[in-house]
Amino acid sequence: MKIGLECHVQLPTRSKMFCSCPTADCEFPNTYVCPTCLGMPGSRPVLNKQVLIYGIMIAKMLNCEVNDTTWFARKTYFYPDMSKSVQITQYDNPIGERGVYYLDGKKPIRITRIHIEEDPGSTKRTADLTSLVDYNRSGIPLAEIVTEPDIATPAEAREFLTQMVRDLRHLLDIPDDLEWEVKCDCNISVGTERVEIKNVSGLKNAEKALHSEMVRQIAMIKAKKKIVRETRRYDPDRDVTISMRVKEFEDQYGYIDEPDLGIYHIKDLADSIRISESPQNMILRITSQYKLDPKMAKQLVNTSIDLAILFEDIAKEFGTPNAIKWVGGPISANWRAMESRGVTDLGKLKELIGEFSEGKITDTQCTIGIKSYMTGQDATAAQEDSAGLETLINKFLDENPKIVTDYQKNDKAANQVIGFVMRQTGGKYSSAEVVETAKKLIEARF
Repeated sequence: MKIGLECHVQLPTRSKMFCSCPTADCEFPNTYVCPTCLGMPGSRPVLNKQVLIYGIMIAKMLNCEVNDTTWFARKTYFYPDMSKSVQITQYDNPIGERGVYYLDGKKPIRITRIHIEEDPGSTKRTADLTSLVDYNRSGIPLAEIVTEPDIATPAEAREFLTQMVRDLRHLLDIPDDLEWEVKCDCNISVGTERVEIKNVSGLKNAEKALHSEMVRQIAMIKAKKKIVRETRRYDPDRDVTISMRVKEFEDQYGYIDEPDLGIYHIKDLADSIRISESPQNMILRITSQYKLDPKMAKQLVNTSIDLAILFEDIAKEFGTPNAIKWVGGPISANWRAMESRGVTDLGKLKELIGEFSEGKITDTQCTIGIKSYMTGQDATAAQEDSAGLETLINKFLDENPKIVTDYQKNDKAANQVIGFVMRQTGGKYSSAEVVETAKKLIEARF
């Protein structure tokens, strides 16, 4: 089985790709439009430079070869949401080609190309089955990322998309709390012919759509029926793919060079752009540099890049064992609580760890101080919480002494405490906090 993806990423510019209309959401249809994004006679597009910059940044993240020159083309197709019957996109000489993106740092997924293009409008169906067109979205900039068919399963496709979306959010500075989806055209072939599933929204639906189509194709092959090259859509309510049309070939789109936009020489611009370390590369680096368990490295980075940076700061100042103990333990456990309170000053946390490393405060005092500062609890309440957690875990260890023996062979035995504490407290404590406390109490019994 072979799977390839065509991922459409909305770029976070304030104005559209070829005009000054805003890209913000609008309550009323056909409000953020102008002659240019509607393709009125006599209007001419002007490229938004920030779109070009974002495209180059994505190409670099995907380790693509950035072309010295690039230009645009008109892709011709007739559809109600395409007011000018052409889409301005890239065909020959896109921004980037021949890249590679490593899944979990190991499996290479080849990137065929990354190009930039404008989004069409959107159609909305009414209760009486009338179709209405809203052109507010028309002209919003997109980056399209096309992979080779290197993905082996629907689950792996979701894993790839999850990792890439996380890296793209960081690259383009898109907040985690902002709703932002990547849409995909999913290509899958179980036998020799491939089928495209069009416009799948969401990572979960991408996996489900591919799985549904995989099951259909396997059934067709077993029944000795021919799989037709076609475009299908996914119905999440019925969990089936439905035929839309015979799959178009590239020459059917009638690509021509866009006469209103010139040729862009981008080598100097590309050379001047530096991109930040991606979350995935950070996971790989701190795993190797600090000899961390990969799961801990992933948990730190996925919780927050700032948390991972704090880990490195503590490791450099007070040693890796202290960074693992405190940042991987109580600080990680209470990070979300601190974020929800809007606390950004991490100096107090460093101060507490420094006092512990110098022997000025005990392990328990440091734990209570960290929790009190991050959650806003007073020290007494934090101490009572810690004492209550320790009492629960000690009771469980008394009833299950084999955990202590197993822990000496594999420290993951401490994870057995999580379920018990969660049931007893209704999820009051985070799993990271439970495991950290359990390890401390288990090691005290040796």
